[in-house]
Amino acid sequence: MEKRHKTVNTAPKWARILIPLVLITAWIGAMGVGGPYFGRIDEVSEVDLTAFLPKSAEATRVNEESKKFRSEKLLPAVIVYEAQGDQLAPGTEQAINALSKKLANIDGIEGVLSPAIISEDKKAALVTVPINSGAEISEVVKETRATIADAYISQTKGYVTGPAGFAGDLNVAFSGIDGVLLLVALAVVFVILIIVYRSPVLPILVLITSLSALSASIAIVWNLANVGLVELNGQVQGILFILVIGAATDYSLLYVSRYREELYVHGNKLASTLAAWKGSVEPILASGGTVIVGLLCLLLSDLASNKALGPVGAIGVGMSVIAALTFLPAMLYTVGRVSFWPIVPHADNVARKAHRIKLENGFWHRVGVWVAARPRPIWIVTVVVLLVSAFGMTQLRADGVAQSDLILGKSEARDGQAVVDAHFPGGSGSPALVVVDAAKSAQVVATLESDRGVDSVSTVASDSPSGLKPLGRAEAEIKNTIESSIEASIASSGMPAVPGAPTVQQLVDKAYPFANAKAKVVEGRELLQVTLTDTPDSQAAKDSIVRLRQSLRVVDSSVLVGGTTAVQYDTNQASIRDRAIIIPTVLFAITVILMVLLRSVLAPILLLLTTVISFGASLGIAAFLFNNVWGFPGADPSVVLYAFVFLVALGIDYNIFLMTRVREESLKLGTQAGVIKGLVVTGGVITSAGIVLAATFAALAVIPIMFLAQLAFVVAFGVLLDTVIVRSLLVPALIRDIGSIVWWPSKLRHKE
Repeated sequence: MEKRHKTVNTAPKWARILIPLVLITAWIGAMGVGGPYFGRIDEVSEVDLTAFLPKSAEATRVNEESKKFRSEKLLPAVIVYEAQGDQLAPGTEQAINALSKKLANIDGIEGVLSPAIISEDKKAALVTVPINSGAEISEVVKETRATIADAYISQTKGYVTGPAGFAGDLNVAFSGIDGVLLLVALAVVFVILIIVYRSPVLPILVLITSLSALSASIAIVWNLANVGLVELNGQVQGILFILVIGAATDYSLLYVSRYREELYVHGNKLASTLAAWKGSVEPILASGGTVIVGLLCLLLSDLASNKALGPVGAIGVGMSVIAALTFLPAMLYTVGRVSFWPIVPHADNVARKAHRIKLENGFWHRVGVWVAARPRPIWIVTVVVLLVSAFGMTQLRADGVAQSDLILGKSEARDGQAVVDAHFPGGSGSPALVVVDAAKSAQVVATLESDRGVDSVSTVASDSPSGLKPLGRAEAEIKNTIESSIEASIASSGMPAVPGAPTVQQLVDKAYPFANAKAKVVEGRELLQVTLTDTPDSQAAKDSIVRLRQSLRVVDSSVLVGGTTAVQYDTNQASIRDRAIIIPTVLFAITVILMVLLRSVLAPILLLLTTVISFGASLGIAAFLFNNVWGFPGADPSVVLYAFVFLVALGIDYNIFLMTRVREESLKLGTQAGVIKGLVVTGGVITSAGIVLAATFAALAVIPIMFLAQLAFVVAFGVLLDTVIVRSLLVPALIRDIGSIVWWPSKLRHKE
C-alpha cells in the first residue's frame, strides 16, 4: 500500500492538472456543441408511418407506386361537419364548398379539395383535403382547424380528422419531449440524488455528467439522421432522452459509490480516483456493453423505427459509459472530498471506524444476515411469487391498437373520426389503395365490390374535378341520382316532349361530372382508391385487407393492396415477427457476455433465468393493470419487445454490479461469505440506481401517448422489481444456497 501511495504522489504535477482539465474542457465543449441540437431534433424526425415500414412490406411498395400517380406525396385530412340539429340546414353544402376554396389557399394543402359529400341521413358532410406530407403537418392542421372555427357555417360543428389529423395530434402530443420530458426526468433524478447522498454538490456533478452524455448523443444522432443513416420519430427521441439520463446516472452512481469507499482507504484523492476507476471500469463497461448489444439486436428488426432505436440507443448508452468513466472522475478529482459535503469521507481511523459501524448496523447488513440464515426458503418463495405473477402475461393483448387510441386525453382527430363512423362508411377519407394491371381493372373492381368490407371504388383519373373517377356501384349511384333529379324536373315542368330534344340518358351523360375523366395509367398500371365499410384502424378493416389481398391475387397476381389500414396491419405483423427473432438473439448475446465477464457458465445462465422470470412477472402485473384498472384497449406489439430489451439488458446491469463484486469478494473470503459481503456493500448503490432508472422511465408517462405510457410503467415497475426483489433477495439467496459450484468451470468453484 505504501509503495502504491508513493507512486501516485510522485506523478508529475502537470499530469495531475492537465488530464482532468482536458477531460472537463472536452465534455463542456461537447455540451456546447450538442446543446443547440435539442431544439432542432424535430427537423430530422419522420411523421409518415410508411417511412418506418420494412422496405419489403406490401404497404410500403404501394406507397412507392402511388407516387407515380401524383406529383406530390400527399397525406389526406378529412374535414367532417356534423349538424347540431336534426339535419344540416339548407345551403350548408354550398357554404362548405365555398369554405373549401378558402382552405385550398393554406400553405401545405395541395391540389383540389373534394366537393362536400352529404351523408345518407343528412346529418353530416365530409370533405377530403390533400396535404403535402413534406409540409409541417401539425401547422397545416392547426391552421385548417382555425380557419374552420373562424368561418360560421350555420348549425354545424367541424372537425379535422383522417391520417393528417391524427398525425397533427400526435405531433402536438410529442411536442413536450424537448422540454417537459427532459425537465421532469432531471428534476426527479435530482430529488432522488439529494435524498440518497444528502449532499447539494454531488447531485449537480452527476446530472452534469448525464447532460453531457445526452448532448454528445443528440449531436451525433442529429447528424446521422440528417444524412439519412438513421430515421427518427418522437418515440425514438423520447426513449433516447430517458435512456441516456437513466444509464449515465446509474453508471455515475456506481463510480461515486466506489470512489467514496476508496476515500476511506486512501489518504489522497488521486489514489482514491485510480482505485475507484479500476474497481468500476469492468462492471460499467460490461453493463453498458450488455445494453448496447441488446439494443443493436434491434437491427434485426423489419421495422425501420426499431432499427433506428438500435444504433440511436447504443450511441446514447456508449456516451453514458464514456462520460461516467472520464468526465465524472475528472470532476470528482478536481472538486475532491468536498463533493460529499456535509458527510465528507476521510481516511483516518476515526472516520473508517464510524463508516464500518454504519455498514455493520445498516439496513443492508440486516438483509445480508437474513439471506445468509434462510437462503433456500427465500429463493423458492420468491421464484413461486414471480412465476404466479408471470402467469398474468397470458392476458396481455399486445396485438396492436387503433390509431384513434394512440393519444391519451383530448384529440380532435379522434372526435372527428367518431362523427365519420356515425354517419359515413367507416373508411371514408382513409381509403385502401390498390395498384392493379390496367387490363384487369374491371375484373378487380368487380371482385372488390363483391367483398362485404368494401363500400365503393374509384380510380385516380385525369380531367376529373376531384382527381378521381368513381367506378362500379359508385358511378351507377351518381348517375341514378342525376337521372332521378332530371326526371323529377321534367315531370314538375309539365312540358310535353319535344321532337328531337335530348333524351334523359343524354342529359344524364352531359350532367355527369366525370364524363371526360379517364383512368390514369402509368406503366400499364392503375391506382384504385377503395373506401372500406369499417373504420380504417379497426380490426374488421384489417381483416378486410387480408381478405382482399388473397381474393385479388386470384384475378391479378401482381396486385398490391396498401393504404392507411394496410400500413397498420403490416406494422403489427412486422412487430410480431421481430419479437420471435430478436428476443432469443438478445438472450444469447447477453449470456455470452456474462460468461466472459464472470468466467463461468452456470452463473450467467442462472442470472439470465432470474431476469427473464422478473420480466415475465412485470408483464403479468402490467397486463392486469392495463385490462382492469386503466382500461387500455390493448397494446402495441413493440411494447413487449422494447420492454424486454430494456428490462433484460438493464436488469442484467444490476446483476453485473452485484456479481462482479461478489466474485471479487469470493476470491478473498470464499463464495458463502463473498456473496453476503457483495450484497451488503452494493445494496445501497444498486437500489439507488434502480430507483433513479425507474423514475426516469416513469417520466415518459408525461407524454400523452399510450405506447410511451405503457412502456413507462412496464420498465419502471420491472426495474424496481428487479432491484428490490430479484437482485436483493433471489440472486444472493440462490448463490448462497448453490455455493461455489456456481462459478463452474473456473477454479473459483473450489473456494467455498
